[in-house]
Amino acid sequence: MPAREWVRELGWRHVVGVVAVAYAAFPLVYVVSASLSVNGTLTGSNSLFASVSGDNYAALADTRFWTWVVNTLQIAVATAVGTVLMGAAAAYAFSRFRFTGRRVGLTSLLVIQMFPQMLAFVAVFLLLLAIGEVFPALGLNSKLGLICVYLGGALGVNTFLMYGFFNTVPKEIDEAAKIDGATHAQIYWTIVLRLVSPILAVVGLLSFISTFGEFILARVVLQSQGSWTLAVGLYGWVSNQLDANWGLFAAGAVISALPVLALFLFLQKYIVGGLTAGSVKG
Repeated sequence: MPAREWVRELGWRHVVGVVAVAYAAFPLVYVVSASLSVNGTLTGSNSLFASVSGDNYAALADTRFWTWVVNTLQIAVATAVGTVLMGAAAAYAFSRFRFTGRRVGLTSLLVIQMFPQMLAFVAVFLLLLAIGEVFPALGLNSKLGLICVYLGGALGVNTFLMYGFFNTVPKEIDEAAKIDGATHAQIYWTIVLRLVSPILAVVGLLSFISTFGEFILARVVLQSQGSWTLAVGLYGWVSNQLDANWGLFAAGAVISALPVLALFLFLQKYIVGGLTAGSVKG
């Protein structure tokens, strides 16, 4: 291909791609630079990697940072697993069974999800406050209570994603399994779930990411520092404008990104198939 034609057809796309990558990567590089800075500031006058030190990372050991990491992973993993199980069960029912209120139920799930959970944080606070008087394990300052709050909004969009993917699995497979004597539970757990594993991975990843970085509900429910998540704990380091520790914050943010990055890379092969296959047949 001649150079002029290559530039006209393909070259400009590479330029746009490089500009987009640089635009997206600069904030990440800036945070990494701030985490390695001796001064530990985020002022615009700082030069990238002008000074490199691991003091901010070492200082994390003297804080509750690793306790917050464990808390966040526990909550995020439990919520992701619960979301996948609940969403898959609902999507299987809507996809395979015909019952009264099926269409209304799907529409209702979609409409309800238009209103984010954070709009109800006052109601959530009062509800957990009342429940905590009877069952302290589900009340305020309870990780289990926060998980239940997150799972309360686990359906909706996730169910629609799974519903479209479940529809791509031929029903003849279910009928053949029934002829062989399989029950609905056996078909669901041993056959269907294996065939829809890409969308399960996608929903689990999206749920994990959204829970991992969620702040408002976590701040409302979790009261003590020992039960905080990373989002709440890191905010506490910079919430005071006169005493903000941006170096420590940047170091914690860099480490906090590693679990999400590792999970994304591990599930990468499922993401494209899980997001596109469900749109083939609705």
